[in-house]
Amino acid sequence: MMALRSRGHVWRLVDLLAGFAVVDAGAEVGVGEIALDSRDVVPGTLFLACCGSSAHGMASAEHARGRGAVAIAAEPTPEWDQAALAQAAGRLGLPIVAVPGLAHRASALADRFYGEPSAGMEVIGITGASGKTSVSHFLAQTLAAQTRCAIVGAIGVGFPGDLAPMTHASTDAVALQDTLARLRTRGAQAVTMALSARMLAQGSAAALRFSHAIVTNLAGGDLDDPGAAERLLACAPGLRWAVLNADDPFSAGLLATLDPGVGVALFGLSPRPPAGWRHDLWIGLSELTPMRRGLRLRVLSNGPDGTDEGEVEVGVLGTFNAANLLAVLAILRSRGLALAPALHALAKAQAVPGRMECFGSEDAPLVAVDSARGPRALERAIGNLRRHGRGRLITVFGCGGECDAGQRPLMGAVAEAGSDLVIVTDNNPRGEDGNTIVSEILSGMRHPDQVRVERQRGLAIRIALTLAGSADSVLVAGKGRETIQDLGELKVRYSDRAQVVQALREWTGGRL
Repeated sequence: MMALRSRGHVWRLVDLLAGFAVVDAGAEVGVGEIALDSRDVVPGTLFLACCGSSAHGMASAEHARGRGAVAIAAEPTPEWDQAALAQAAGRLGLPIVAVPGLAHRASALADRFYGEPSAGMEVIGITGASGKTSVSHFLAQTLAAQTRCAIVGAIGVGFPGDLAPMTHASTDAVALQDTLARLRTRGAQAVTMALSARMLAQGSAAALRFSHAIVTNLAGGDLDDPGAAERLLACAPGLRWAVLNADDPFSAGLLATLDPGVGVALFGLSPRPPAGWRHDLWIGLSELTPMRRGLRLRVLSNGPDGTDEGEVEVGVLGTFNAANLLAVLAILRSRGLALAPALHALAKAQAVPGRMECFGSEDAPLVAVDSARGPRALERAIGNLRRHGRGRLITVFGCGGECDAGQRPLMGAVAEAGSDLVIVTDNNPRGEDGNTIVSEILSGMRHPDQVRVERQRGLAIRIALTLAGSADSVLVAGKGRETIQDLGELKVRYSDRAQVVQALREWTGGRL
């Protein structure tokens, strides 16, 4: 019953639901797929009708049957009790099996269906208010020399440099197990997985087997809730290491919830760990130096093999990334790698595409492409780029249409305050008038007459590079790794990253 499942394998319903529910002998069918969303149903599918926050999956039962569902596993509720489910089964002509608590058991059911994919791989779960994506990418890159490591996260699924888009629908319990099974088929031996608060709250990762769980931070952002991280640390069967941020006030509480058999790796931006905190491994920082195109870290490590110190230069921008890099180093050390080879591996880390991504050679302007869309994110991007530059800073940005217009003057004020020159351009105006968006951005500035406006975004980037000297820095903010510009009825292929590469090539006379 627990054999690895291939794409052509068909389960007997009684075997698939064994331990989850009792299946009537007369309800025996073959199941070739499972789905939580009726839109994903294909012929031969078992449809999982869970009790959702806004509706019950049984409301889509008719749609699932029409698409070829052969059976339904339904979560019983007062509205959908045994009698109501039996009546629906007669009306639809499908076996409907009541599975108590199905919403939170869907991960375990999918784990069985796909042949326990996380059991055959090293899966590293990452959660926190920020840094999840960066840590997952840095970690996959640094592990590449030791193991074939894949990425599952907000900006893509696959291997470093070869990511397929990750949609909102692909983060449910069934989709995650399916994704891991597909990555296993492609040869993945390890997976770094960024887990949002929503995914943890829904139990999407409840049955995954994590070797390591990283909590980047909990204060602020969408995860200002220790309960979300506690679910990751508590639910993972066989968890070997918890990697916690010693600078985060919530980490002390998380330590208290850990099983004594789980190893603890602490990381922080100071030389020593907090007094009295339990830990088996400490990764600290004695010195951090922003360089023109990266960071230099002086690192202290204290673990079972003693105390060691070393230095590393990493080609990523932003002092906020220091904590992310230390978290990665904690994983490398917890896997048995000595500090020197761990630092050597860490030096290979590169920026997440479109996240403070660095472009330009030593004799050209420093250009950073970032996805910053709100005032706070833009302020952070500008401030961090300032720390890496010695000349002027030119900011190119715009605001999206058909979204919070109140952010526009605030972003204008932030850009003006932090930059030597601002060029306002289009982002994704969508169906809104671009000139109106520009006017609202300018309304937040003290000296709008000193701002350049060029609504053609590619041309705005070229103007910025034309005005920049080799010692200057240029921030292109707002679109990050997007490859489409939304102009309303017209959607055009467009990439800030590609435009920056071309503009730099022109700036250097074709040498790049």
